[in-house]
Amino acid sequence: MAKARFPIELKQEAAALLIAIGVVHLFYIVWVRPQAEATLTEERRRAEAGESFVAERTVWVVIKDYEQETVFILALWSLSMMTLRARRVLDAQSISDEQVIPVSEGMSILPEDAREYARPIEAMSEERRRQLLPRALLAGLDRFAATKDVQDVAAATEAICDAEADRLDSEMAMIRYIAWAIPAIGFVGTVRGIGESLRQAYRAAAGDVSGVTQGLGVAFNATFIALSTSLLLMFFLHQLQLFQERYVLDARTYIDQKLIRHLQVR
Repeated sequence: MAKARFPIELKQEAAALLIAIGVVHLFYIVWVRPQAEATLTEERRRAEAGESFVAERTVWVVIKDYEQETVFILALWSLSMMTLRARRVLDAQSISDEQVIPVSEGMSILPEDAREYARPIEAMSEERRRQLLPRALLAGLDRFAATKDVQDVAAATEAICDAEADRLDSEMAMIRYIAWAIPAIGFVGTVRGIGESLRQAYRAAAGDVSGVTQGLGVAFNATFIALSTSLLLMFFLHQLQLFQERYVLDARTYIDQKLIRHLQVR
C-alpha cells in the first residue's frame, strides 16, 4: 500500500527542487548580481579616482556568490519538502475529528461486533484508509475478531504506530542532510575566498589590497549566509519533527480512548 504513495511524493519533491532552482536562479540573474555588480563597479570607480569612501556592504553584495545561491536553493527546497510533509500530516490528522468508530461512553465492543465496526473504515477511500488511524483501527478490530484478546489488540495497534513513527522519521533523512550540507557549502565558500585572497597577496605587497579584501569578503559572506540559513532551517525542522511526533501520539490516544477501552470479552 505504501508503494503507491512514494512515486507521488518523489515527483512532488523533484518538482519542488526544479521550482527552487528556477526561482532562485532567475532572481539572481535579474536582480541580485546586477545590483551587486553596480555597487562594486561604483566602488572601483571611486577608488581609481582617489576618492575617500567607505565600502558599502549591501545585501546584494553579501549574497551575490554561487555558494549563497546554492544555499538558498537548498533551503527553499527543504522548506518545500517540510511544507508537503506538514500538509500530509494535517490531512491525516483530520480523520481523528470524524466519528470513525461510532461508540459512546459506556458502550462495549464484543468480538462478534468487530466486523460491523470495521465496515465504515473499509468503506473509506483507499487514500484515507492507508492513513495511520484507519490502518491501526482496522488492524485492531480484525485482531480482536480473530483472537478475542484485548492485549493482543493493544500490541498490534502499538506496532503500527511505532512503524509509522519510524517511517516519518526516515523520510526526514534528505532534509537532515540538507541542514548539514548548507554549513558545509558555506565553508567551501570560505576556503574559496581565502584562496582568492592568497592569490592576490602579491598585489597587497605592492600596496593594492582590494583583491585581498574582496576574497575575504567572499569567505566571510559565504559563512555568514550559510550559518544563518542553517539556524533558520533547523528551527523549522525541529518544529516539523515535533508536529509529527504529536500526530502519532494523538493517534495512540485516540485508539486507546475510542477502541481499546471499549473492547470486552464475555
